[in-house]
Amino acid sequence: MFARQQGGSFILRIEDTDTERNREEWVTGIMDALHWLGLDPDEGPYRQSERMDLYKEAVDRLWINGYLYACDCTKDDLAHRIQSKGGGKPGYDGYCRDRGLEPGPGRVLRFKVPLEGSTIVEDLIRGNVEFRHDAIEDFVVVKSTGAPLFILANAVDDMDMGITHVIRGEDLLPSTPKGILLWRALVDSIGTSSATEKRRAPLPVFAHLPMLVNERRQKLSKRKDPVAIEDYRDKGFLAVAMRNYLALLGWSPKEGPEKADMNELVRQFRLEDVNHSPAFFDVKKLAHLNGEYIRGMSTEEFVAEYGTFRRRRGGADKGSGFDEGVFRRVAPLVQERVEILSEVEGMVAFLFSEQPPMDAASFEKAIQNNPNAKEILQAAKNGYAECPWHAIDIREVTVGIAEMVGLKLAKAQAPIRVAVTGSTVGLPLFESLEVLGRERTIARIQAALEKLA
Repeated sequence: MFARQQGGSFILRIEDTDTERNREEWVTGIMDALHWLGLDPDEGPYRQSERMDLYKEAVDRLWINGYLYACDCTKDDLAHRIQSKGGGKPGYDGYCRDRGLEPGPGRVLRFKVPLEGSTIVEDLIRGNVEFRHDAIEDFVVVKSTGAPLFILANAVDDMDMGITHVIRGEDLLPSTPKGILLWRALVDSIGTSSATEKRRAPLPVFAHLPMLVNERRQKLSKRKDPVAIEDYRDKGFLAVAMRNYLALLGWSPKEGPEKADMNELVRQFRLEDVNHSPAFFDVKKLAHLNGEYIRGMSTEEFVAEYGTFRRRRGGADKGSGFDEGVFRRVAPLVQERVEILSEVEGMVAFLFSEQPPMDAASFEKAIQNNPNAKEILQAAKNGYAECPWHAIDIREVTVGIAEMVGLKLAKAQAPIRVAVTGSTVGLPLFESLEVLGRERTIARIQAALEKLA
């Protein structure tokens, strides 16, 4: 939203310098999810794994100018030294800082953090955040394998690409002073030739967004919480609703309702208005918003959207007997009653099967244990065979049956609904029977009577 508002470029960069943890399907998932949401980047994807020459050149400059040193300490070495001293602050203790080791196999390269002073992160959301240098360890920028860590690669890329704003999660705030120290060292080590002026771009502006939390107010976890965009797509959430809801996490428009198109959200968005506190990812609120978008569609849009959803899930190949023309007839009724597209199938399945998918508990309650069920079903079978086949006429016959057995219409129609649809809840009964057709309706009532007998 910020890139669109400022007339800038939204850039996708794949941080894949850690080759052992990379999988191409994850990259594909990122790109597919962004495309589904309508958030296609203006540039990229840039892959850091294809930019290693840039990082090597930056490392060489930093080494020559004395900003890095080689270190062969292992975790066990550090633990032993801390134990021998009777404890101490966590993190690396600077043991190799003045040993004069040369780069080589099995040795990492660490950045020399200034021993005094502090670095201030000027954050558009959180204000100025100060980090004392004596609380920042000499951090690794190149692994023992020779691969650069993301913090170095990001600083080099930001400088090379002319990045003006870095907008990211609050959990990365503690690493930001390290990035700033690296940035300044890279600028200082460039030299003064005109060919290097591109790399003297000003430090980006930082904005750290609030973390997303679940209903327990715990940070969303990839292992414990449903966080993959594709999962929400496959459950039947609409891209427009998902995009709208994501925009409201930690921020809300000051004018008008929260349900708004992207242009309106872009117009109103202000980074400085983003909240500091964690943002609750409320799936119920998302579902409610999704339902509003579904109800706001035309019938044709809804039918098309559900068709896309079915095809994505392989529904078109299951041989379920689904008929789009039949579905279109009940679509307005369905729209009023669902919040996500995955709810549609259970609501209309009775229309596309020889016999309805019978819910055992519903059959037991409405038919098997109902002393009036046999009389109601027999009367419905006879009455439906003679009446005109329109919802209003079917209802009139059923009202007469209710009066005959001395029950209200809602009670009297329950056995009929279960016999025909397989459930006690669903679409309006009489409109459903009209679409199902006289012959199939009567056949299902007869099957229920036989099962009851």
